[in-house]
Amino acid sequence: MEEQISVLISEEDVDKRIEELAAQISEDYRGRQIHLICVLKGGAPFMIELSKRLTVPVSMDYMAVSSYGSSTKSSGVVRIVKDLDESIKDRDVLIVEDIVDSGRTLKYLMELLSAREPRSLKLCTLLDKPDGRMVDVEADYSCFEIPDKFVVGYGLDYDQKYRNLPYVGVLSFVEN
Repeated sequence: MEEQISVLISEEDVDKRIEELAAQISEDYRGRQIHLICVLKGGAPFMIELSKRLTVPVSMDYMAVSSYGSSTKSSGVVRIVKDLDESIKDRDVLIVEDIVDSGRTLKYLMELLSAREPRSLKLCTLLDKPDGRMVDVEADYSCFEIPDKFVVGYGLDYDQKYRNLPYVGVLSFVEN
């Protein structure tokens, strides 16, 4: 089987939408500092691009969770691979994620972080895939709503490949 990628969202469209979203977030958090929590590995490119465009003070931390492994479907089992380095108590926290798909990982993460008593806790995602939802999770900020396809690029991977693509593409498998 050969892997093929077709462009779903161009690099230009991603850049433009991140710029728009950053302006909205900056307005919503005017006068406050945002503590961004990147969900590794996929959220890193999005968080970096978003943070460069924010006009309010920003601090950052990183978490790594896993529910996919080497598959194109979530296993449903969430594992914390790397926890936060700093406390989020009494901070305005914005979780930055590459995609909200089944919602299981984000629901688990939102509950976990909420118990750590942040002043506020919101979710920002590059991609929202509502047709893939298994649990009720809604992003406060979202760049794009996408169909129920397996996507790669802009941080999203398949078996650790394709994260470096500057666009979002649909991965398909073709017989050789």
